Amino acid sequence: MSSDRQPETGRNRPAAVIVLAAGAGTRMKSSRPKILHEIAGRSLIDHALRAAAGLAPERLAVVVRHQRDAVVEHLAAVAPQALIVDQDEVPGTGRAVEVAMDALGDVEGTVVVTYGDVPLLSTDLLGELVAAQHPGGVTLLTAELEDPGAYGRVLRAADGSVDGIVEYKDATEAQRAVREVNSGIYAFDAALLRRVLPQLSTENAQREKYLTDVIGLARAEGVTVTALTCPDRWQLEGVNDRVQLAALGAELNRRTVEAWMRAGVTVTDPATTWIGQDVELAPDVTVLPGTQLHGRTAVAAGATVGPDTTLTDVVIEAGATVIRTHGSGARIGPGATVGPFAYLRPGTDLGADGKIGTFVETKNAAIGAGSKVPHLSYVGDATIGTNSNIGAASVFVNYDGVHKHHTTIGSDVRMGSDNMYVAPVTVGDGAYSGAGTVIRKDVPAGALAINVAPQRNLDGWVTTNRAGTAAAAAAERASGSGETNDSTTTDRPTAESDPS
Repeated sequence: MSSDRQPETGRNRPAAVIVLAAGAGTRMKSSRPKILHEIAGRSLIDHALRAAAGLAPERLAVVVRHQRDAVVEHLAAVAPQALIVDQDEVPGTGRAVEVAMDALGDVEGTVVVTYGDVPLLSTDLLGELVAAQHPGGVTLLTAELEDPGAYGRVLRAADGSVDGIVEYKDATEAQRAVREVNSGIYAFDAALLRRVLPQLSTENAQREKYLTDVIGLARAEGVTVTALTCPDRWQLEGVNDRVQLAALGAELNRRTVEAWMRAGVTVTDPATTWIGQDVELAPDVTVLPGTQLHGRTAVAAGATVGPDTTLTDVVIEAGATVIRTHGSGARIGPGATVGPFAYLRPGTDLGADGKIGTFVETKNAAIGAGSKVPHLSYVGDATIGTNSNIGAASVFVNYDGVHKHHTTIGSDVRMGSDNMYVAPVTVGDGAYSGAGTVIRKDVPAGALAINVAPQRNLDGWVTTNRAGTAAAAAAERASGSGETNDSTTTDRPTAESDPS
């Protein structure tokens, strides 16, 4: 279920949000920037920016460096309102915020600092952080972890207030035993940042300007430093490698599936169901095991999807059924049926109560209400009217090696099995065709199209040419029993596949 929210207003609206996205993400071992990797159909940075934008900040800045051009191109698509800030050669999160503050100019009020790799962070939690900030001070998000790992540790004063933060590499053994960790997400007073950021140094284990050092500098000034402890650690989890990417993706999907079930959707096996953030599902939709719904797929009330179905940007209307199907960019009308083992390519539009059946592929095909393509067929670049039936094993021959061409089939048409439609060609309303017909020219309304030659049977061919085979022996037995084969046949040109 999409986590998009209306922007916050009033006291929870910060002056600016700074999203740090300059890191190389080397542990991903990828040619793609870490923040452009995706879960639930959105990049990590897209998730982070949506959470930030939900606060309706006066300014939104993103600090970039690693593979800058690729990141900036993506930001232009997902957050065109964001101010792009380039980090210089000086490393560290403190320096990243410093260059962002320089770019933002004379902002006044609260500045939120977050990251481009925390995809489960919500607008609601950021709003709580802003609301908890003491005027003129600092508030940080923290979490209590059983295994704090390499996170920076939160150091508390005797009165319980935040005394400082120590990075893991700089911490003593006693400090590493602390279980409260710093998420790296803060709400700062803008004036405080402008005063203390120039005081940061690189005299530490990593030779970086640590943003965490702002806490000690603020305390030295007597500024109030508070912490908001988040019980939901997943919202603070960042992605450093593909193991964490998968774990966060699975957790986000679990929450999404659960939210849809609480909204009235039946999901029979949540463990094997994947639903993207932009998918929309109506109450009383049923999603069967092994189903993946991506992009802007929308499913209306009473429809059933699955099992073993993958759909991207597919619209399914009320009461339709889609079984064991792979599809993208398609529309399925109300009461229609698709599958099993169908392949819907972009431009497929199936009308109400229509059918795309077993082992059928469609592309750029408008199939009218009540029309059926039941079996083993390819329908590409075609328009089919209402209540027509396309026989099994039919192919719409749409490509001449250079150009694509269109086929038009009328309404109430009955087409025989194993037909080839060599486009461009038109079949009129109410027409029929025989099995095995190659339709190279238009068929008038109400006409019967056939082009098969009369069948010839060569009696005795098997016993003469395949002597000694099992087939020859069977033929000889049949001949001895008095069975005969009539060598004269009658064409049955209207034979078609079962339309059911």
